[in-house]
Amino acid sequence: MKPIIELENVTKMYGDLTALRQVSLQFHEGEVSSLLGPNGSGKTTLLRILAGLENPTSGEMRFQNARVDRGNINRVRLKTTMVFQKTALFNTTVYKNIAYGLKIRGYPQSETDERVKEALRIVHLDGYDQRPAKKLSGGEQQRVALARALVLDTEVLLLDEPTANIDPKNVSILEDVLSQVNKETETTIVVATHNVFQAETLTSRAALLLNGEIVKVGAPQEIFTWPSKLLESYARLENTFSGYSQVTGEGTSLVDVGDGLHIEVPFEKTGHITVFVRPEDILVSSNPLISSARNSFEGWIVQYMDLGPIVKLKIKARKDFTVQITKRSFIEMGLNVNSRVSLAFKASSVKTL
Repeated sequence: MKPIIELENVTKMYGDLTALRQVSLQFHEGEVSSLLGPNGSGKTTLLRILAGLENPTSGEMRFQNARVDRGNINRVRLKTTMVFQKTALFNTTVYKNIAYGLKIRGYPQSETDERVKEALRIVHLDGYDQRPAKKLSGGEQQRVALARALVLDTEVLLLDEPTANIDPKNVSILEDVLSQVNKETETTIVVATHNVFQAETLTSRAALLLNGEIVKVGAPQEIFTWPSKLLESYARLENTFSGYSQVTGEGTSLVDVGDGLHIEVPFEKTGHITVFVRPEDILVSSNPLISSARNSFEGWIVQYMDLGPIVKLKIKARKDFTVQITKRSFIEMGLNVNSRVSLAFKASSVKTL
């Protein structure tokens, strides 16, 4: 695949703050790539440079093999579009929000109507055109923002944490839409995310960005198995455990992570390893779980965080687990701090560092 955007030794300064340092990176035509890193690592700054919204302090960007400068920056802006983390919709209908970019580009009404209708279909919001955009749920508003980008039919689509703090249903829809758009239109897509699992699910190539520097580029699976203390400390944010692994003889291994807790993993390995499981892959029940999942534990809620349509729970089950469920499930199960719960997750949900 040919590179559509190339960065060479790009540095971005804000006063004395170095947001990006000597970044060299390529993005290929028709590829879905991810910029992976924690908050503050420089992902948003890098996306804004790719979109032509920021200029590098030093270094060079090339778009379709042409060096980007003041004379052709508008060409980059016309061929790329960016969906920001914080959705900023106009206080009007869904239709007018999506049609805005087409209107300022001078598209005729008939083509605008057709494009808006198709964009709504793609993001699974058929019939929402006359609804007030500001009254939609957070996840639906993010889908409107994506439709507003898709309707322009640009060559590059940039997304900054597109699924941050929205409910699992809308996360799934957005991820499916991005995969569909890439397959059907071969749009080049770059997703900035701190979610290692989303990078693995959505993208074929990932760049790990830490403290404004690219520390590793490759397939997501390569990055996640890369023996790096930097990556381990980053991924250790939630549900990361280290221990001694022993083969079971059934195609799996049991990892003794201490405190009498053993986690079954979907591979055969003996020795010290670090594993992790994402919060969305852990089932929670207020009653004992009857499940085929190989990992099943009892515990109690020690903390919860209300994030609107979703709730994050910290559960003590010998070790601390972070679990993400919908607020509806949280309410229906009558959960609160000190509630006794059962946890379960499949061996196949466990990844290794």
